[in-house]
Amino acid sequence: MKGVNYRETRGMPYVRREYIAGKPQIKIARFASGQASQDYDYKLELVVTEKIQIRHNALEAARLAANKRMATAGEMSFFSMLRVYPHVILRENKMIATAGADRLQEGMRRAFGKATGLAARVKPDQVIFEAYVTAANLPLAKEGFKVASSKLGCPTYTRVTALKPQVAKIEE
Repeated sequence: MKGVNYRETRGMPYVRREYIAGKPQIKIARFASGQASQDYDYKLELVVTEKIQIRHNALEAARLAANKRMATAGEMSFFSMLRVYPHVILRENKMIATAGADRLQEGMRRAFGKATGLAARVKPDQVIFEAYVTAANLPLAKEGFKVASSKLGCPTYTRVTALKPQVAKIEE
């Protein structure tokens, strides 16, 4: 099934992995990357504006896109963190779709289904991804967050916060 089918948060989240035989593996390689230090000038946050489920492969694609764009300035010129963890197990009741089937298969109503992936449930104004950058790399990080937001499939905005007071005075 497509990711659009899992976008809405319906019902209780299913997170009990001990009852599922084929547990899906998380596709997110790293949650933090770059150089963690105290001498960054800005903090950028990618914020979601509506209640939605985001699949783990979409989160990984967004993280890779943002980090690749920011890494053009140097691998150690930023620090980024993914702030959500995909706990919710997504299930699908697969139907038989073979050639020669003259009728659509109905299947059992409300069947349990097999685990197909993981998703993170996010609320409005929740931070998904954050990055710390210097003043020189701020436009590059903004561009990276714009590319990352296109991978998520939900409306987002970028919140920029100055970490040092002298940087805020220079911009005004």
